[in-house]
Amino acid sequence: MADKTAKLIRREEVAEGTTAFYFEKPLAFRVTAGQSADVALTDPLETDAEGNTRTFSIASPPFADELVFTTRMRDTAFKRSLKKVPLAAEVKISAAAGSFTLHKKLAKPAVFLAGGIGITPFLSMVQQADRDRLSQKLYLFYSNRRPEDAAFLDDLKALDATNPNFRLICTMTEMSKSKKEWKGEKSLIDKDMLCRHLIDLQGPIYYIAGPPTMVTAMHETLMSAGVEENNIRTDEFVGY
Repeated sequence: MADKTAKLIRREEVAEGTTAFYFEKPLAFRVTAGQSADVALTDPLETDAEGNTRTFSIASPPFADELVFTTRMRDTAFKRSLKKVPLAAEVKISAAAGSFTLHKKLAKPAVFLAGGIGITPFLSMVQQADRDRLSQKLYLFYSNRRPEDAAFLDDLKALDATNPNFRLICTMTEMSKSKKEWKGEKSLIDKDMLCRHLIDLQGPIYYIAGPPTMVTAMHETLMSAGVEENNIRTDEFVGY
């Protein structure tokens, strides 16, 4: 499919230093929850050696009328331009791609391990699963330094409260730097945490998304716990 043109509808800060960009969904745009797409600025206010195109996971579910791309706002020409372009500005969006999508065997649980902005493909997956009323058991472990850094936390809590097949386990690892109260987990995701919340570590398919160091650490944790390599899927967020 050729690249599609899409207009910027609105921006929303969804966590400190993290912004969601909402675009009109082009006609006949096909996407499976968990996939990503390239976003290219057609008339950037500025540019640099990194270029005018970035790849983003699609945070919105396939049933939504909008395409949502969410990013940490690093100080780059691309992100400065994306932050400043006027509403209704047009970008080019490639066809959705990628195999980081939910497996089809409903009897086999899915365990999502998200670090920071790595939450975006999982947000799409759990919202679509809720819409489709899947009987599949979904567990989302979501790690951030502070509640202030946790994008879409309220949306995920709402799903946890209403969908009996979805369980949200959040952990905040640097609460000494937070101004908010937190009564949940506070350690890094490790084998002990997984054992407290999962019945059988060897049963599910695991999906890991986040910074490369987090993805590597989680992969090593799962392997040391006896999880088979073919039951682990990863998506590294580099340079976000």
